[in-house]
Amino acid sequence: MSETLLTYLITALVVLPALMLYLRSLKKREARANSAAEKGKLYSEGPKAQHPKIDTTDCIGCQICTYVCPEGDVLAMLGGKAVIINGYKCIGHGLCEDACPVGAITLVLAKPSMDASMPYLTPQHETSEENIFIIGELGGLALIKNAVNQGRDCIDTITKRLESLGARRAEDGVVDVLIVGAGPAGISASLRAIQNKLTYITIERDTIGGTVAKYPRQKLVMTSPVEFPIYGKFSKLELSKENLLEFWNTVMKRADFRVNTGEAVENVQRGEDGVFAVTTSKGQHRARAVVLALGRAGIPRKLGVKGEELPKVMYRLIEADHYIKKNILIVGGGDSAIEAAMGLGSQVGNRVTLSYRKDSFSRIKERNALRIQESIQKGKVNVVFNSMPVEIREDVVVLDVNGETSEIPNDYVWVFAGGTPPDDFLKKLGLQFGIKDVTLEASQEARQERAERKARS
Repeated sequence: MSETLLTYLITALVVLPALMLYLRSLKKREARANSAAEKGKLYSEGPKAQHPKIDTTDCIGCQICTYVCPEGDVLAMLGGKAVIINGYKCIGHGLCEDACPVGAITLVLAKPSMDASMPYLTPQHETSEENIFIIGELGGLALIKNAVNQGRDCIDTITKRLESLGARRAEDGVVDVLIVGAGPAGISASLRAIQNKLTYITIERDTIGGTVAKYPRQKLVMTSPVEFPIYGKFSKLELSKENLLEFWNTVMKRADFRVNTGEAVENVQRGEDGVFAVTTSKGQHRARAVVLALGRAGIPRKLGVKGEELPKVMYRLIEADHYIKKNILIVGGGDSAIEAAMGLGSQVGNRVTLSYRKDSFSRIKERNALRIQESIQKGKVNVVFNSMPVEIREDVVVLDVNGETSEIPNDYVWVFAGGTPPDDFLKKLGLQFGIKDVTLEASQEARQERAERKARS
């Protein structure tokens, strides 16, 4: 009896400390999650676009979903269940959905009340005007994966409609589809048009690659598998800007892809015969369907301060290594500003100051939050919170910091204050902006896709 009691006591002495440590770590983890959730409420009213929907009935509390998200603490464990604590950080990687072993997570779109500032779109990406489609980030979803999928699916919808026209479809000077934009969505749509044997015209006001071509060197642009038209499944999980542009060039050459660069769309009007007349900076085209694969950022937003017209003030950074031994000011607090600051701060002799009008960074990727702290600690970037430029001169910038002005030496200024979306242009075309709840459709599509993946595996 005494031996049995002794065994229990020894077991208790071994197990209890481990159990206490586990419970204490669980308590701390939930405290951090609650703190992050409260912080998340300060920066957003909830998910603005796509986000994970968690069925707490099916959730088994395995925590896998909280570890796989590249954006950091979108999800956390509270009360033994996964919950959304920073929905505004979600940009739709979908890795949480893939990782969930019991299928308790579905990636859906935001509730209707969050969608009023976006153009009205059907689940087929069609606007309020028949045969005018919007794909890519202008439709509210981030990620290259989403843009590629939408470009492919949109052209498939157009193809089915054109097939129903039969012989009436053929008309001199009229193409099946005109695609505006040669970024990820536009390239995908163009390649699918070639694959489906449609006649098409693709126009791009800048260069092929869209926003991706303007990213800093070696920026990671893809973290999810995707299926490209003509090429097929591309399963590499990490892809830099250069890798992606090189891949696109290879596929486009194989497909004999053609694009009119340096041509901007100005107006789209439907004729009595249902054919669109698309006016551009270089002329006019006629098409049976129009796909708008425009970026959401549009025209860079300016600060409106004295001296901003100086040639040293820029709004995009392409190659950081072109600038060395310079005094540089970066204005902004988003991912683009932080990545530019870190890139320029890594170049020889640069003295980089990052000015942000708020008291902390709030809407940045988790990896950028960690990297900017490293740059600050190593002295590569000097961050000045609660500040903003009030005047830009040839060799200095005047900053307002907590109500007091100070001058800092300066050779270049980069402004990352977002952009003005092309809403006026869309309204000019007669497209409606409004509320549509596509959460149900998105959930059904996600469930079907997940079931197909499981069936294939």
